[in-house]
Amino acid sequence: MIVLGIETSCDETSAAVVDGGRKVLSNVVASQDDVHAPYGGVVPELASRRHLDVLMPVVRRALETAGTSLDDIDGLAVTYGPGLVGSLLVGCSAAKALAYARRRPLVGVNHLEGHIHAAFLEGDPPIHPFLALVVSGGHTALYLAREPRRYERIGQTRDDAAGEAFDKVAKLLGLGFPGGPAIERVARSGDPRAIVFPTANMTDGAPDFSFSGIKTAVSLHVRRTGPLDAPRVADVAASFQATAVKMLVRKTVRATLRSGVKRIVLTGGVAANSALRESLEAECRERGWILHVPSRRLCTDNAAMIAAAGHDRLEAGERAPLSLNAVPDLALA
Repeated sequence: MIVLGIETSCDETSAAVVDGGRKVLSNVVASQDDVHAPYGGVVPELASRRHLDVLMPVVRRALETAGTSLDDIDGLAVTYGPGLVGSLLVGCSAAKALAYARRRPLVGVNHLEGHIHAAFLEGDPPIHPFLALVVSGGHTALYLAREPRRYERIGQTRDDAAGEAFDKVAKLLGLGFPGGPAIERVARSGDPRAIVFPTANMTDGAPDFSFSGIKTAVSLHVRRTGPLDAPRVADVAASFQATAVKMLVRKTVRATLRSGVKRIVLTGGVAANSALRESLEAECRERGWILHVPSRRLCTDNAAMIAAAGHDRLEAGERAPLSLNAVPDLALA
């Protein structure tokens, strides 16, 4: 089955053609970094308007790159949540129109399930059961996947997502947007032990995350020390990154031990961070666990992962009605 995937949950406009749920024939992504950089974060109204401008050209390019046409498409998959409601509506409306015009089956895909399915697009896909750490600009959560298409959420952030913390800290340090790549780049020349930032621990023992405290700690540090020169900025960036990675890895390891599984999927935009990948890989190697991490191009928002997740649901007989609507707070489990 050849599936056309559409992803517009936030500020990336993407369309992809995937064959058999595993073979990526094309994966076109139009970034909006230039639109939102002056504001230091995503402006929802501007994101929606840019999706309107570029979505259909992106779809056409994805079809051309794949060497296919709409006549060759067996089904469509679109992100319908969670995300920015205006952005989601653009993608849903386009997918429904194409499905209706071409009489093709349509399925709605949870954006977080899409991120998990990014790991299935690599040469060594994960085998159930596994634990998935989904960590991005808007989401930080742990899911236990015992079987296909069924998830149990066992941990989540209680305030800010990790990616949001990276963006806010980058803004505090004057590093620009998006914050994740900027922090990682500057941190390479800094000392991760230069500043001790607090780590959050839940008093009830839950495997949940919290990043508001470290964000506040960085802000207070910057205010106390005044203007920072380049070496000090690098130290703050490196210390923040090391602390954020420690929190993510520690909670994931503890949750994995409790679950009894020995396979982890690390995915989402923040999964592109080298320090996080290397730290979790080292923990898994020490314990004899298997770690699956998508390539960096598949960690960030893209439509190939949506097409992969959609393929599995279409094959299982799922169909979305043409009344499919955006659900900005859609839960995966």
